[in-house]
Amino acid sequence: MKNKVKLLILLSIFVGCGTEPDINETMLDGEEIFDPSLYEPEKYLVSVALPNPTPQEALKPVIIASHGYTATTFEWDEFRDFAEIGDNVLISQILLGGHGRSYEDFKNSGWKDWQTAIKKEYEDLVSAGYKNIHFLGSSTSGALFLELLSGSYFKNQPAPLQVLLVDPIVIPSNKTLSLIHVFGPMLGYLESDQSAEEDKVYYHFRPEETLRELQNLLNIVRKDLEKGIVLPQGTSLKVYKSKKDPTADPVSAVLIYKGVKTNSGGNIDVEMIDSDLHVYTRLDLRTFTTEDKENQTATFNDILDRVTGNN
Repeated sequence: MKNKVKLLILLSIFVGCGTEPDINETMLDGEEIFDPSLYEPEKYLVSVALPNPTPQEALKPVIIASHGYTATTFEWDEFRDFAEIGDNVLISQILLGGHGRSYEDFKNSGWKDWQTAIKKEYEDLVSAGYKNIHFLGSSTSGALFLELLSGSYFKNQPAPLQVLLVDPIVIPSNKTLSLIHVFGPMLGYLESDQSAEEDKVYYHFRPEETLRELQNLLNIVRKDLEKGIVLPQGTSLKVYKSKKDPTADPVSAVLIYKGVKTNSGGNIDVEMIDSDLHVYTRLDLRTFTTEDKENQTATFNDILDRVTGNN
């Protein structure tokens, strides 16, 4: 604990003690770069592209792909490109609420705002008549999905058939996040160590307000898992977890495995991946190995097999 306190005090000195970050317009944080789904939603959301599906289209698998904290739709671009080769599924790439816009928009958003985008696309798809809907989430979207599954959200409407989580976060690898409520106001924000190209699709600065919201969400999900989450009838869940994840502690997978049961009381599926990347399915703008590419391809194939009934 003493080391955590010392670290956060040092961070408050070097980060700026609550001052505003130095944002330039080449960053997502600025006022000029926005997620492309905001301009052309028909290229990202099935509900907008095909609002009146034919009976055949309504039965085609639709995957709602949702990104993590500070990320954008970019996080699932590679999966969309991979999935479109076979033309067997439809992909809805969700932009979480508050994300993909300016630093101020992000700063003023809460975890319930992030989750609203998932719920809206799901409800729009159900209303349009789609029958074969699946969830695919990375990092924080895993926690957002679990929060939906733990409550009454799916009791009065159809539930997703597959819930697939890539590196879901329940316990952060960096344990100092647990102290954000105490030291957050002193910090103001944290700064990400990422490339200039990544600055265009991931927030460079992380406002302490959103870090507190993230911690609040994780606390809720952890308690839900302790009480036990029972999946809706007909819903399956699988976790794909990097073994050496620098962001989401691998124990997150253990907690999900212990805390979530199928509707019949069975266990969910967990696959541990030999990787040291967080959201190992995103390789674009990263330096990666042949094994990383093999992991990505194997996971993409497994996801498609599961949603198309080939697994």
